Amino acid sequence: MLTFVKFGGSVITDKQGHEAPDAPLIARLAAEVAAARHIQPELQLILSHGSGSFGHVYAARYGIHKGLPASSNWIGFARTADAAARLNRIVVAALLACDVPTLTLQPSASALAQNGILQHWETATLTHALTQRLVPLVYGDVAFDSAQGSAIISTEQLLAYLCQQPALQPQRIVLVGEAAVYTADPRREPQAAPIAQINVSNIEAVLHGSGGSHGVDVTGGMHNKITLMWSLVQRLPQLEVVLIGPQPGLLTQALSGHVPSFGTIIRR
Repeated sequence: MLTFVKFGGSVITDKQGHEAPDAPLIARLAAEVAAARHIQPELQLILSHGSGSFGHVYAARYGIHKGLPASSNWIGFARTADAAARLNRIVVAALLACDVPTLTLQPSASALAQNGILQHWETATLTHALTQRLVPLVYGDVAFDSAQGSAIISTEQLLAYLCQQPALQPQRIVLVGEAAVYTADPRREPQAAPIAQINVSNIEAVLHGSGGSHGVDVTGGMHNKITLMWSLVQRLPQLEVVLIGPQPGLLTQALSGHVPSFGTIIRR
């Protein structure tokens, strides 16, 4: 079973800080991935992570997501890519320390966008990595954009693009970030309740109640995330999307095929 996993940038870093990784949490998530692979040796994984307080800070500072004209000083584009890669090295080091055979594939090496939407990305190497029992790791990154010069390609966009490839369509996507989707923003409305399942009967209400992101985020926050994941579930009938928090044991549960003890499931 092919499963995509995303470690949210707001989980593995302090998004209100500056290049502030949560090293102990990253190490624990890596250990949970290793445990799931031990339980299910046949499990195929594509891992990914957001940029958190690394790439998002530079992207916002230089306006990379809004586009850069050819006459601009592109140092901000380079600094954003470098920051995202720095966080990636921290994540891959934690996974390798747990003997997860992780291979980083830098999206900006081949990703091309138009008006901020990913149009082309070479995925042949990623497919070959899976056949060798490696675990590919991708991350939110910069991209050249034919319409606006530059763009930020979110991790969710990358996963959505992979879902369009017939040989890479997953049965499950696990997003490690917010503990669940809520009826309203629980930070502002304490009475907000978690939503156990999102389907056709409540998707409109969920989207109405979903908010943005806390901290610096140039990729749209929770509303955009749910919208994109719902579109994938509509396109791939077998797909199940699981949103969980970073609490101990939840990631191993989700990767082992169990319904997590707390979280939100999106399915048709």
